[in-house]
Amino acid sequence: MTTAVVTGTGVIAPNGLGTEAFWAATLSGRDTIEPIDSYDSTAFGCRLAGQVRDFDAAHHLPGRLIPQTDRMTQFALTAADWAITDSAIDTEGMSRLDLGVVTAAGAGGFDFGQRELQNLWAEGPGHVSAYMSFAWFYAVNTGQISIRHDLRGPAGVLVAEQAGGIDAIAGARRAIRNGAAMMLTGGMESSLCPYGMAARNAGGRLSTRDDPGRAYLPFDPDASGQVPGEGGAILVLEDAALARGRGAVIQGEIVGYGTAFDPPPGSGRPDNLGRAIRTALRDAELTPAGIDVVFADADGSPERDRAEAAALTAVFGPRGVPVTAPKTMIGRLCSGGAPLDVVLALLAVRDGVIPPTTRVTTDHDIDIVRDGPRAFTGDTALVLARGHNGFNSALIVTGRRKDSR
Repeated sequence: MTTAVVTGTGVIAPNGLGTEAFWAATLSGRDTIEPIDSYDSTAFGCRLAGQVRDFDAAHHLPGRLIPQTDRMTQFALTAADWAITDSAIDTEGMSRLDLGVVTAAGAGGFDFGQRELQNLWAEGPGHVSAYMSFAWFYAVNTGQISIRHDLRGPAGVLVAEQAGGIDAIAGARRAIRNGAAMMLTGGMESSLCPYGMAARNAGGRLSTRDDPGRAYLPFDPDASGQVPGEGGAILVLEDAALARGRGAVIQGEIVGYGTAFDPPPGSGRPDNLGRAIRTALRDAELTPAGIDVVFADADGSPERDRAEAAALTAVFGPRGVPVTAPKTMIGRLCSGGAPLDVVLALLAVRDGVIPPTTRVTTDHDIDIVRDGPRAFTGDTALVLARGHNGFNSALIVTGRRKDSR
């Protein structure tokens, strides 16, 4: 069966623009959860977020694209450019039908949509941008990336909130197995505007604390909910044989995927995160002992943290595998979060160090990496993500150490 390998990554995150900047900030434990300062957020229950700073789309994209695109799409286009550059792939001469893109989005272009709705009601329909017809749409990142890079092969969009980023990568892997040569994949989000925050607050899972150091504490006895963030990652996936044939630097491999849905609330039946993990293990032909580190979903609500800890303990045993959640530094990025964790997993293997979970203690029987990075010698990581309303997804990746590439 065709193997899908990662040959390039592009990252936009609150603590770093670009993969290496993001990695350095994460290893240093740089927290970026702060009060929202782009507007007066005092009316909202949650007033904190992980905000991307110092990003100017005009420095990265053609001027004609700026008025057509939401901030989310500007992030996605830039990260895709960086991922392609990182992969050093030259698609000239390749069939455009063998090149595709699968992304995930949980919200769409909320910032653009809010602005144009305000124009509609304040000025009238003649003042609404023609680009509103697609800029707000959750599928727009796939469309804009495919147009920019002339990708005419498999394409898709996954909408599964936090789990969507994993599902998109799995979809790209499936396309590679079905004959695609190269796929761009991942997830990107930016919905911290008032419109987006109103929607997020309505979900009832956001922390209402004002102290950035105590607002998002997954697995901690003092956990009180989530803090949102913006950003994400785009990856280049290739057919392994083709990548090796062109002399590409292979950063890792997608080896296992599993997904499962929770039963209806009130049914009395347990959730199915453990089932998703076991499905991914079977797909990868691994036992639990083959997993060297887990990048947790880390919801931040006591009930869901207990459920995730219980699933990990059931599969791996008490404190059976190191568990980390570096998203405590940047917030939960919806569909952008899991692709960032996949990038972190590959970097952790490359450099032999697990990035930390900041600020938390735990009374769960899991081995959380905290109080700084932890050295390790493994090469296989499990990345978990759960979406609102019952989505559970698990992805297993193997990385490459610097001296083995």
